[in-house]
Amino acid sequence: MSLVNNVEFLRHLPKMNAFNGLGALAPAVPTPLVETTEFGANPGALKMFSFVPAQLARSPALVVVLHGCGQTAASYDLGTGWSTLASHYGFTLLMPEQQAINNANTCFNWFNPEDIARGQGEACSIRQMITHMVNAHQVDPRRIYVTGLSAGGAMASAMLATYPDVFAGGAIIAGLPFGVATNLREALHAMMHASALPAPELGELVRNASQHQGAWPKISVWHGSADRTVHPGNADATVRQWLDVHGLPLAAMSRSDVDGHPREVWWNADGETLVESYTITDMAHGTPLGLADNDERYGVEGAFLIEAGISSSYRIAEFFGLTDQARQPHVAPTGVPRERADTISMTLPVTAPEPATAAASGRRSARPRKARSNGVNVGRVIARALTAAGLMK
Repeated sequence: MSLVNNVEFLRHLPKMNAFNGLGALAPAVPTPLVETTEFGANPGALKMFSFVPAQLARSPALVVVLHGCGQTAASYDLGTGWSTLASHYGFTLLMPEQQAINNANTCFNWFNPEDIARGQGEACSIRQMITHMVNAHQVDPRRIYVTGLSAGGAMASAMLATYPDVFAGGAIIAGLPFGVATNLREALHAMMHASALPAPELGELVRNASQHQGAWPKISVWHGSADRTVHPGNADATVRQWLDVHGLPLAAMSRSDVDGHPREVWWNADGETLVESYTITDMAHGTPLGLADNDERYGVEGAFLIEAGISSSYRIAEFFGLTDQARQPHVAPTGVPRERADTISMTLPVTAPEPATAAASGRRSARPRKARSNGVNVGRVIARALTAAGLMK
């Protein structure tokens, strides 16, 4: 990442008292996300953040967005532009946030059986947040979707497997298939080598996660071909898993290039696309950014938020059918909630763990669970930018 792009990302961060000397780089900027503290028993001890646009569609959709390791809900929203998309197309947004007390690097615990089982842990907390959003904003229960990056992508896989009756679709960015790891050691191995399980065995992991007998969510899979943090083979394994669940053949039914990147598609007998896969050529670990079809640019480059000439947020929203809604006039987010909820000021960390543990690191602490403030290691961000720019080693 270039020095210019990192400095630009820092400029969007709210001013932090701990770094008064860098105030010029980080002017105060309001965030549209609002925290809700009362939404259920919250067995996974996650934080709930949401955004509801001023101009909300009738019976709106809901998109659940899960951040990656070392990120917060607000930093990932800033980087990907999901709240701007929600404003443009009138849908609601839910952004759960991990706490360091649960995982040292704020990764969702996608590899912990206690957190990815139906009715338990973090998966249950996210389900309770969804119920709150549906009841508070008359969300259409048939139009609920989930997406995430890295550990968030793997957690999105877990949500789709454990609650297939809740979601109409999902998008997994640089993530992993459901059920390929049951502890940290297995998670690290899966990240580095990808699962070699055949499609029927991968599909069985999903089918065994619930008693679901109905239609399965449609799936969009995104992965950089040069990802050295989560092996690109995990995208292939995720596609194989959901092709088997949907009873589709392994051979793609259609291949094309979209904004210069290969896309494969599978559809059912009615012609409805059920599985799609994007391979982002020469991209490392992260969420791809670019100009959308509506000539808007959603998101800001930063750590694991990579300019790739394709807007994954927009394309995923399109796959979910959200861009069919008439676009709303742009209204700058004010941060004022549509419901009464507790709010907090947020910092937006852009640092992340070392690549070998970017999607799985840290163990659950035995100490009482309470919120920890997350700081920004600005020095590391600047050092990384200078190194990338060839100005230091």
